[in-house]
Amino acid sequence: MIRSFPFRAAVRCLLALVLPLSLGVALAARGETVTFPAVGGETRLLALLEFPDAPPPHPAVVLLHGCGGLWRGAEVKPIYKQWAAHLRRAGYATLLVDSAGPRGIRYSCGKRQARRILYRGRPKDAYGALAYLQGRPDIEPARIGLIGWSQGGGIVLLSIVEPSIGRPVPPPRHDFRAAIAFYPAVCNERWQSRPFTKVPPGGWTTEIPLLVLHGAADNWTPAAPCRRFIEAAAARGAPTQIRLLKGAHHGFDAPGLPIRRLGRLRTRSGEQPIIGTDPAARAAALDLVPKFLNRHLPRE
Repeated sequence: MIRSFPFRAAVRCLLALVLPLSLGVALAARGETVTFPAVGGETRLLALLEFPDAPPPHPAVVLLHGCGGLWRGAEVKPIYKQWAAHLRRAGYATLLVDSAGPRGIRYSCGKRQARRILYRGRPKDAYGALAYLQGRPDIEPARIGLIGWSQGGGIVLLSIVEPSIGRPVPPPRHDFRAAIAFYPAVCNERWQSRPFTKVPPGGWTTEIPLLVLHGAADNWTPAAPCRRFIEAAAARGAPTQIRLLKGAHHGFDAPGLPIRRLGRLRTRSGEQPIIGTDPAARAAALDLVPKFLNRHLPRE
């Protein structure tokens, strides 16, 4: 279980000084706080790494937070904490990456400039995380997946595209083997093209198997354009699929989140975003995600 981090502010001060070494702070008996550079080296990232109760080496999953960031106070937000625990029970090491804090951003929802910084930078975070994990002897380098939520889901799409602005040159010997995006932001032809990717509109594709899980009633990142985008990629031969979950809103997989409107924010159509748990959709996601990973990250 991920414990609280009252020293998080101190960690960020150290990061601001660009310390070159891992903090090596004990997170739990089988976990640690780590730092590593994003691709290109401009940003040094903070991440929480934990392991399943099994002998190493482990398959692993990189987890990317949404626009609200990774933290609630000194704690990891419940949605990420519980998903990480669920994945570890399924046998995966989990790396929760804080992309916002090291860039001095606390909250980017509704903040245009902050969003653009993160859209451009976070694909490099994903591949920096991949390189970090592949350099560890306790991780299986050819069995690493990528999962993101909302903005983080959009970053998944921006990261795994061919070609990607985040993927290093030359590319890693082993790329991500599977990717999952929950109700992804920027899931449309406009944002998944230049300058955020290197492809023209209508050209997005990937070689990495992708599953998108989306609430059919989501009004913050609407399902319809995302469905068209993912199905168009599949028609071009990409191994992509989308699963629409009936009646579910944004954040349907969060634990114990009452359905409510976010009055301080507006969608592109001028509505207040609706978020909240949908128990049936959450249960479906908890079942689908490990099955998808197990299919595409099989044991050798």
